[in-house]
Amino acid sequence: MSRVVTSHSNATVKAVKALHMRKTREETGQFLAEGLKIVTEAIELGFTPKILMFGQDGGDHPLLVKAIGATGMAGGDVIEVNREILEKVARRDNPQSVLAVFDQVFTPAEALAPGSAKVWVALHKVRDPGNLGTIIRTADAAGCGGVILVGDCCDPYSVEAVRATMGSIFAVPIVKLTEAEFIAWRAGWPGSVVGTLLTATVDHRSADYQRPTLVLMGNEQAGLTPELAALCDVNVKIPMRGRADSLNLSVATGIMIYAAGG
Repeated sequence: MSRVVTSHSNATVKAVKALHMRKTREETGQFLAEGLKIVTEAIELGFTPKILMFGQDGGDHPLLVKAIGATGMAGGDVIEVNREILEKVARRDNPQSVLAVFDQVFTPAEALAPGSAKVWVALHKVRDPGNLGTIIRTADAAGCGGVILVGDCCDPYSVEAVRATMGSIFAVPIVKLTEAEFIAWRAGWPGSVVGTLLTATVDHRSADYQRPTLVLMGNEQAGLTPELAALCDVNVKIPMRGRADSLNLSVATGIMIYAAGG
């Protein structure tokens, strides 16, 4: 069911390495995930690897045996490689012993059911993949309905973003919309849309969150644009009591998620 690959010039190895590039991910519709735990969770949620790559010292782990079986049954490619290849593919000196390639999944906005969750998250032009991955993980932990990416955001399926999700990339619906598409879609939102602004006068803890609540967060540097802030039913502020005048985007989003979720 598996084959052994020892050459860096192997076509499959080169194809997996290329998934570090956004262009390749967009062309193939695939992405790279690292770690047996993440791969196991993906399979449990119905996502089967197209390629499963594992190190020579991990082949007898019961979870890996199950992953190998599931990948093979679905017609995926299972390859055993040495540590050097794992390091090259992962671009890390201490790589995970299991790497896998999956198909990307984006959910159409019209397929969302707003009433199925108390809180949803929309992000405008988020730039940092670590922030995006952490927000997806937080949204999963809090039971959010999904994450909507608005405008030119970083890629949720980049290796860095997927690492930061810790597997939640497989559990949270991801939607991509242009600004114009989001504005049109927001018009049909049945609950409240809440944004954050430094100039807001409403404390985030006292806002009237009408469910389902859509938490709308802006870019790391610029925050919400005036156009998107105007779409919000209420804009709130998170009080700053120390010398810092702002929060990391993923931290601020996490605060808002839990405030809106009660």
